[in-house]
Order: sequence, then structure tokens, then C-alpha cells
Amino acid sequence: MDPVEAEEQQTEPPDEDDEEEGFVEKDPTGRFIRYDEVVGFGAVKIVYKAFDKLEGVEVAWSQSQINDSVMGCSTKMEQLNTEIQLLRTLRHKNIVKLFASWVDEDKGIVNIVTEYFTSGSLRQYRKKHKKVDMKAMRRWAVQILTGLEYLHSQNPTIIHRDLKCDNVFINGNHGKVKIGDFGLATFMQQQKTQSIKGTLEFMAPELYTGNYNELVDIYAFGMCMLEMVTCEYPYSECQGMGHIFKNVSQGKKPAALNKVKDVEVRSFIESCLAPASERLPANELLKSSFLKKDEPLSASPFSVSLVEIEDVTTDGDRYDSFVFRKGEFLLKGHMEVTNPVVLSLRFPDPYGGFKTAEFPLDVAKDTGLSVAMEMAEQFELPQGSIEIITELIGAFLLVVIQYWRRSCVSMP
Repeated sequence: MDPVEAEEQQTEPPDEDDEEEGFVEKDPTGRFIRYDEVVGFGAVKIVYKAFDKLEGVEVAWSQSQINDSVMGCSTKMEQLNTEIQLLRTLRHKNIVKLFASWVDEDKGIVNIVTEYFTSGSLRQYRKKHKKVDMKAMRRWAVQILTGLEYLHSQNPTIIHRDLKCDNVFINGNHGKVKIGDFGLATFMQQQKTQSIKGTLEFMAPELYTGNYNELVDIYAFGMCMLEMVTCEYPYSECQGMGHIFKNVSQGKKPAALNKVKDVEVRSFIESCLAPASERLPANELLKSSFLKKDEPLSASPFSVSLVEIEDVTTDGDRYDSFVFRKGEFLLKGHMEVTNPVVLSLRFPDPYGGFKTAEFPLDVAKDTGLSVAMEMAEQFELPQGSIEIITELIGAFLLVVIQYWRRSCVSMP
């Protein structure tokens, strides 16, 4: 059950006698309890570890201080509450799930409960893992842009305004990334927005003028790519905020860009950092040839091919072993007359390498699609991989059935 849906169904808070010891605060419904363990912080917020008693999972609970000018104005408070509620409606695989949110007007604090990522932010993850293949970084980039495309397609448009690797979170087990920390997000009610907020190193030049649109997030994404590739914070060569402001205002790019030796990678980053009038939106960047290098995972243009036939001997019996390929996927299966058949699948992992998994195929009951969907769920493979695995299994079944018939052996 989706925690947001579960929260809506819950009508009564749990019995207080059952409260877990060690918590320091609970939400108004009693569903979430906060511990005093800090797991992150920003300029205006602190993030604590918390627990969802209904679902039995750990969550993140952030607290941000509300500006005095907002607290003292009922109109601004009403707008703040409206925007928080709108953020709760976001549903996307690359956007951090927001489970609960409320404003504590007595303390002047905004409370937001979201998913908790044990691997932390993309910046923390990249600093920990220095050797990451460009293929993995392309996959991260596609996921971030897909999340931005979703935000920018909302009505009204949602601008994140503080996108950076610190605000992109990753599940290290399977490489899925999600955009989070919407503390500075704004709903663009009109073509021009006026407030100037964000992290200086990731702020597009037009943000300083107060006249900008959702393309400022694309500029920030370009800086994220630069940090991912170089493991260096943009403008780290500058001496203070004034120096950074001067460089950005004058259109001078970070020194780290000179460390990007791959021409294609550098060209892609520079296209994101281009002047606003030349900058492409997220949906157009997703079509770039640089990001489509790993296209077999979404819409493979390759047909299934038989790449190898081996002669295998087991317990004195000889039979053939066939290897099929589609894109980067390899499927190997023995022609031994037995059911279920044990197949071996090699597939690309999120880190630019490959994994291999063995699985049984009941020729009498299973279909290629049912097995492919099961594997995609188990290994959290991209949606496009289901079609690829289905076609590979289909090709294997065509060969194995013909092989068994020639052997004059009845199907089990």
C-alpha cells in the first residue's frame, strides 16, 4: 500500500500505550515518530531519522524554520500551506515520495516526512565511489531529467530552484535516483518570478535578475553533471561568494569544466549551461544522442541473434547449449530434455557493469512475458528490459521445442 494512501485511510491515531520508546516527537496523526538522530541538514533545515509505524519502515523527517515575514502575514501563510499540499500530490518514480507535511505555527516550523535513502545524496555517493563508469552516470542523468520533465509539465509549472547533487538521492542497491528537497520550489503562476533563492554555484545567471523560468533547473542539472563527472564542486577555485557571483554574472564557466576530456560529455554539459535563450528543456535533452547510447534498455533496435552453440556433456549425455543476444542482454540455455529448463541471463547493471542470474523456466506453464516481468521486478530492471527478455526467451523456446521434437521426446 502506498504510504500516502495509507495515511488517508487511517482515521484514528494508534494507541499511545504502544508508542515506541526513544522518540522525541510525533506527527498530528500519531503515525510518524521522530528520533533525535540527525541524518542531514541544510542552510535552513535539519533532517532527522523517523519511523512510519503503519508501514513499519524508516522515513526522513525534515524541519525548516519559517521566515518571520511569512509568519506575520496570513496571506503568505495560506500560500505556504497551499504549496505544501500541492507538493504532496506529486507522484513520479524519480521524485522523492512525500508522505506527510504540516506547519507548526506555534514553533514557526514546516515539517515534511519523506522517503529515507540509506545511501544518502548523489554527492555523498559519488564521493564514496570514485570509480563510476560514464554509462552509470548517463543513467543517473536520464532519471534526473525525467523527474525534471515531470515537474516542468505540471500546471502550474514547478521549478525546483535548488537542484544539486546534495538534493538528488540514490538507492545504492540498484542505482535509482530521485529528486528531493523542495524547500525552495516555486509554482510558476506567471511567466516571470521575482524571488532570488538557491545555491550560488548552481544558480543560472538569469536567477540573479529575478526574471527566469523552469530552464534554471536545466542549468543546475548541468552543474550536477559536471560534479558527477569530475567529483569537484563547481567554482571550487573561487575565493568566496563574491568571486563566484562575478564569474557567473560574466558567463565564466567553472574551472572543473576544463577537466572533462571527453568531447561528447563536455558538449552535453555545455549545452545545459548555455544562455537561457539557447538552453533546451528536459524533454529535448532526453532525446540527445549522448543519453541515447544505452537505448537498448528503452526501445532496442536490435533483433535477437544466435551467437554461440556449445557441445555440453553431463553424466555421459551430450547435448547442445545455445546463447542468444539482444543488445547487451545474453540468454544461455541447455537443450537437455528436462522441465523446468534452467536459463542464465546476463544483463547490464546500473553501475556500467553486468550481472548474471539463473532462473527456471517451466516450458509447460511459463510464458516469456511472465518470467520477464518477474525478473524485472526482482532485479529492478528498467521497463524496456521486459520486452528484451521476453523476446530472448521466445527465441529460446522456438529452438528448444524444435530440438526436443527432433529428439523424439514427448514434452513433460
